[in-house]
Amino acid sequence: MPRFTYRISASYSAKGHQFNPEYNLFNHNPFVRLTKKGGHKRPASGQDSFFVNQIGDTGAVAFGVADGVGGWVESGVDPADFAHGLCDYMAVAANGYPEGFAKGPLHPKDLLQIGYDNVTNDEAIFGGGSTACVAAAEPDGSVEVANLGDSGFIHLGLNAVRYFSPPQTHAFNTPYQMSKIPPLILAQMRLFGGSLKHSETPKDSAVTNHKVKHGDVLVFATDGVWDNLSPQDVLTIVGKNMTALGGWIDAREEFVVSPHLRNLTERGGLSKSENNTLQALIALAVTGEAKAASLNTRRDGPFAKEVQKYYPGENWHGGKPDDICVVVAIVVEDGRESKL
Repeated sequence: MPRFTYRISASYSAKGHQFNPEYNLFNHNPFVRLTKKGGHKRPASGQDSFFVNQIGDTGAVAFGVADGVGGWVESGVDPADFAHGLCDYMAVAANGYPEGFAKGPLHPKDLLQIGYDNVTNDEAIFGGGSTACVAAAEPDGSVEVANLGDSGFIHLGLNAVRYFSPPQTHAFNTPYQMSKIPPLILAQMRLFGGSLKHSETPKDSAVTNHKVKHGDVLVFATDGVWDNLSPQDVLTIVGKNMTALGGWIDAREEFVVSPHLRNLTERGGLSKSENNTLQALIALAVTGEAKAASLNTRRDGPFAKEVQKYYPGENWHGGKPDDICVVVAIVVEDGRESKL
């Protein structure tokens, strides 16, 4: 049976800040693990967050993104605390597997539940809410994903879309979201009535299962990407970079995976800079294109088209500025590297 590893990088850009490819980048090292919450510097990703960590000693890896719900600012709550706390707790729980989990493989819905429970019990996180898209990728090529809200992911094969996750929404621009209500707001609700209109739990997440192949690419991202880039846009960006950098080869009749793919995903495989791995450059390319589209007042992205559909009188055009967070995983089969 073939065994796979997942070569992972993340890129991000906070709303209102210039995108800096040199600094807005994270390269996953499977030998460096997050073992406790707050054990690393918070990335400059605004109210968005991400995590990547090995799942115990199984050879599997967990990763995902979370998008803090900006509306909590009106209640005096920093939405970034919820999203970043959620990702930290999920990373730590994945590293500690199987402790705290049921027997069998780790399921991302369970990981999301543990992260949510820890955020709920963390007094340092006053309140907030978040969407999330979380994966558990196994060495046998099985990838299970739990998606709650309008973050999401795309599974790309050789220049083709294999799967694109549909968003979970109550209505236009109203995604499913996990929430933690501050004690004061809870007390006001008890006193004056009312309820939190939309508050889901990890149990409400949509779970899908996928089989990946050598050379496949997974792109997980917050809605700062999906509001500005279509699945076809992302395929074009990934395909262009995979072929230009040598990961995929256009062999006239069909695309094939390069015999040098493993080398390209390792530090120093593309250049002397350890940041220039194939997965890092693709993550940067998707983030950079989403950032440019979000600031383009003439290019109508998916969000603009949705506004035009539901609210034609708004005359909305162009992109939607937002925090952006992208995690890219390239699938590499053991034993498929070239004999250099």
